[in-house]
Amino acid sequence: MRPAPMKILLPILLTFSVISAPAHSQSLFDQGKKLLDGFGGSKSGAAALSAGEIASGLREALRVGSDRVVGTLGKTDGFNKSGDVHIPLPGSLKNVQSMLSKVGMSGLADDLELRLNRAAEAAVPKARKLFFDAISAMTIDDARKILNGPKGSATQYFRGKMSSPLRGEMKPFVDTQLSQVGAVAAYDRMMGRYKSIPFVPDAKADLTNHVLDKAIDGVFLYLGREEAAIRENPAKRTTALLQKVFAK
Repeated sequence: MRPAPMKILLPILLTFSVISAPAHSQSLFDQGKKLLDGFGGSKSGAAALSAGEIASGLREALRVGSDRVVGTLGKTDGFNKSGDVHIPLPGSLKNVQSMLSKVGMSGLADDLELRLNRAAEAAVPKARKLFFDAISAMTIDDARKILNGPKGSATQYFRGKMSSPLRGEMKPFVDTQLSQVGAVAAYDRMMGRYKSIPFVPDAKADLTNHVLDKAIDGVFLYLGREEAAIRENPAKRTTALLQKVFAK
């Protein structure tokens, strides 16, 4: 019997929408690792072409996953209503928040906190192109390391490729968004009222870097979850996605 052609094996390798699969089905990462390792690093003939196709499949899976992260966080309440990436006030403003609460002005702090989350939600879509650039630059060797690596290998790949450019791309945008969503004005109102309270200690905060740090942490936290789903879930078989990824 002739071995199954690669175009049959590859669709089994990866897609993202669930239909029933037997309990013994291997994950995308398990199957991809075996197939890539089976080529032994050959760079000629059909084996090299097939290895390239597998790497392309991994790129597509990560592209879909990273796009989902950006889509989830980069929308209204993506940060604000999240239980794990909601952005609180900077630690340096906790005393301000506490003092205002005592005089019935906690709404000023709450308003600022909301606007910090809105700034992050507006800034996160800036990450989409950088994700796609990093994915496009992924080599077959990168794909092999991710498939053979420990949990979190893909997320760490992105951190290594993206952390510095992501910060550089997002920082001026976060700064602008803090003004546009009213966070700067809200901060001034809050601090003005706080300073009118006798004997309170000085307080200040770097809103831009606080939002930037939290936004980037949130992106990679969610990306790690997407990677875990790729590693742990059985191969998924959506006809539309198969046509998109593997149509020739």
